[in-house]
Amino acid sequence: MLHVQASLRALGPVPGGAAGVVEALLDVLGPDGTLVAYTATPENSATSRSHQTATAGLSPAEVADYQARMPRFDPATTPASPSMGALSEAIRTHSGAMRSGHPQTSWAAVGRLAREITERHPLTSHLGPESPLGRLYELDARVLMIGVPMDRLTAFHLADLRMPDVPVREYRCVGPEGWTTFRAPDLDDVHFGPLGAEVLSTAHGITTARIGTADCRLVPVREAVDLAESILRSSRS
Repeated sequence: MLHVQASLRALGPVPGGAAGVVEALLDVLGPDGTLVAYTATPENSATSRSHQTATAGLSPAEVADYQARMPRFDPATTPASPSMGALSEAIRTHSGAMRSGHPQTSWAAVGRLAREITERHPLTSHLGPESPLGRLYELDARVLMIGVPMDRLTAFHLADLRMPDVPVREYRCVGPEGWTTFRAPDLDDVHFGPLGAEVLSTAHGITTARIGTADCRLVPVREAVDLAESILRSSRS
């Protein structure tokens, strides 16, 4: 099972573009493999940084109008955020792809275990152990990082959630039935830079290669998360 995080710009020209990369990865994985992508939609949330940026400087009435025009999340049709990259969107739109129903932090998968990975995604476990990300850990998946640095490894959020006293905050986003509010752990990635560097220097299972013009890493999710947890605990002791 492979979760891919990619910068196609770093990879360079590829025949068929993002769709061509998806087909190549599926070919390598074979009929028993599963390809997974994070297809989040932070633009769909009134409590995300992207929404705060989009509405900065607007009056309360203008913000209300902006929110009234925000489309409802539909797992089948809502595009992944551009910030997720073209490859995530190509996986989401691939024939036979399945997508989790979380209106802000959805995941898509293609292959034998696609349903198992995406069928359960509670609102309150947006990037937690009950989410598709948690199942990647349980299933001992690998992350292929194509031209993406270690400080972007989404799985590090699982290590954050193992820390004591994780703060909880309110989230508000447009779901299939309209606006929904829920409380869930307050997650950020501002500390992923030094965390990723230390995991990279100590992990045994990470392999590196160059594909096209991109520096690539194949990262075992379980090892990376467990190491990150150990590092975070040591730093707080």
